[in-house]
Amino acid sequence: METPGELAAALDRTGYLADEGLATAAFLALRMRRPLFCEGEPGTGKTALAKALADALGTPLIRLQCHEGIDAARALYDWDFPRQLLHLRALEAQGRTAGAEAELYTRRFLLARPLLQALETPGCVLLVDEIDRADDEFEAFLLEVLSEHAVSIPELGEIRAAEPPVVVLTSNRTREVHDAVKRRCLYHWLEHPGLVREVAILRRRLPELTETLATQVATAVSRMRAAELLKPPGVAESLDWASALLALDRPILDVESAAITLGAVLKYREDADRMVAKGLDALLA
Repeated sequence: METPGELAAALDRTGYLADEGLATAAFLALRMRRPLFCEGEPGTGKTALAKALADALGTPLIRLQCHEGIDAARALYDWDFPRQLLHLRALEAQGRTAGAEAELYTRRFLLARPLLQALETPGCVLLVDEIDRADDEFEAFLLEVLSEHAVSIPELGEIRAAEPPVVVLTSNRTREVHDAVKRRCLYHWLEHPGLVREVAILRRRLPELTETLATQVATAVSRMRAAELLKPPGVAESLDWASALLALDRPILDVESAAITLGAVLKYREDADRMVAKGLDALLA
């Protein structure tokens, strides 16, 4: 793919509709071999971008889901202690305990976690999802691995990527990610899609959805996002809501349909209560 437009078209074929800014950022990340740091509200398509890139490039997607307390053992590699123990017992039964340590710490007993898998899979897409959930120490560790595209395992030596992975990092901005990470990445902020684009996304993902129903859903969701809710709905919730209406054979989004399917789009009781209190008829007007 030689231009951002060609990449946008390739993403389009996977069902992901990227605007010009996002397509350009992804294109530059590929061309410059730099990680792409995507930040924005939940549900704006950050994780889906990495999946679409992997599909468009025809390469595996390897996902590292960050969470509080994640460390190198969960992200990079670990040793398969149960198998090592069984092997050690077998050696003892055969009277071959001399030099057992050399046999125990081989590639055979190494468990590759996502980062090591990415280093060993040429050209893959590595998704580091919700890095804002990890702590500062893990950010520093991750930065070193991604900068060098290599890792040293004391028992085996250095493992270096033959071809560096395409890296996409995402953040919902629950906290600020350290500047050292951002400096080494290309950055793009993802907004919720506009009405026209969201209608296009809904109809692309749900071909049986009519133009009328897609527009009604996208319009109502847009108004919810402007209502200062605890958890404004993202595109995933728009798709869930439209899917729920289709499952119930509801051709239009009226007050009754909205009332019985509100749990598909709003996931907090306070948000649902607020929208009901304001009047669903006003939301759908």
